[in-house]
Amino acid sequence: MVGHDENTQAERFDALARTAADTPMGQLLRTFWQPVALSPRLKPKSAMAIRILSEDLTLYRGESGKVHLVGSHCIHRRTLLHTGWVEGDEIRCMYHGWKYNGAGQCVERPAETARISDKSCIAGYPTYEYAGLIFAYMGSGAPPEFDLPRNEAFERPDDLSFVRMEVWPCNWFQHVENSLDPVHVSFAHQMGRIGEFGRAITGAIPDLSYEETSAGIKQTAVRSQNNIRVSNWTFPSCNHVRVPGLLESDAWIDTGNWMVPIDDTRTARFSLRRVPSTTPEADQRITRYFAEAESYNAADHHEALIDRHEYPDDPLIRLTSAQDYVALMGQGVIADRTHERLGKSDKGIVFLRNLFLREISAIQSGRPLKQWSRLEEAVDLPIPARVNVDTARHPAL
Repeated sequence: MVGHDENTQAERFDALARTAADTPMGQLLRTFWQPVALSPRLKPKSAMAIRILSEDLTLYRGESGKVHLVGSHCIHRRTLLHTGWVEGDEIRCMYHGWKYNGAGQCVERPAETARISDKSCIAGYPTYEYAGLIFAYMGSGAPPEFDLPRNEAFERPDDLSFVRMEVWPCNWFQHVENSLDPVHVSFAHQMGRIGEFGRAITGAIPDLSYEETSAGIKQTAVRSQNNIRVSNWTFPSCNHVRVPGLLESDAWIDTGNWMVPIDDTRTARFSLRRVPSTTPEADQRITRYFAEAESYNAADHHEALIDRHEYPDDPLIRLTSAQDYVALMGQGVIADRTHERLGKSDKGIVFLRNLFLREISAIQSGRPLKQWSRLEEAVDLPIPARVNVDTARHPAL
């Protein structure tokens, strides 16, 4: 028989993974702006179906260029709204022509003569475009100012900018924990082949420290005096780090990774990368690489990665993605944390869980949540010195 303490622990772990609107975590996540799509993929006068935070929705861009997020189905006969067409900044159902504005209110029913009720509406959520990503606020009431997700490193006007998204069939919290686990870099990112990320960070085991900030968590991993890596992690799921360029001579890349639940068994990984512009030749080479890597989704190569250990021959994006995928999918669709055996190297995992459990507890008891705010000063993210990688300690390579 499972004891009371174990039941409580299992319930707490389960609360970290469940994100529907009627769950404490789902309510918490809906108090923040969340990325929901890539801006370049939504052209003017087009619509797409998306699922985010366990909710099916319609995302469309009006003729004005403004993005709108409304419910997935027309309330008339329940057909999918994204299969219709966009008129101005409104969307019309292809079945019987019912039309909705960006707030989700039905504004026209061509075959009906009765007055349209204010209750004739579907969901409608505010949106905001930032650095190539479309964000939405899916909470109740007026949205907060779009400030917490902003970062000076993502706003430099002369940088090259690249965005991409992957969908993986596992729970979102595994992704979030992975971002606060620098020890995995010493092993997972040395597996299969060593790319520029594994080469620069090396396989050395870091000393770790954590600090809660106004925006989230500052993580520091010290591998040597010349190999100090800092992560600026913003609540609830964005990890800002610097990663090496494609070549040793390239500038390091500012990277923001957001992990957003599609539902409890699938996660959207949104990545924003900013690369300092240097020479026309280097800019063209880097732009070409990111254009080729943009469509890579490790989940499409599940058997090759998991069963045959076939990692992509790639210096950075595809390789690091594949290595993370193998580690996270190896935990199962939803990790069973009740059977873990944590050690001192997992202090970031414990720190992160306690942070979320604190906020979930506030939701459950009706207490105020922490008012997270963007850092007043940018976090210094030092660049580790390059060293020769010693692969002797990784015989599998």
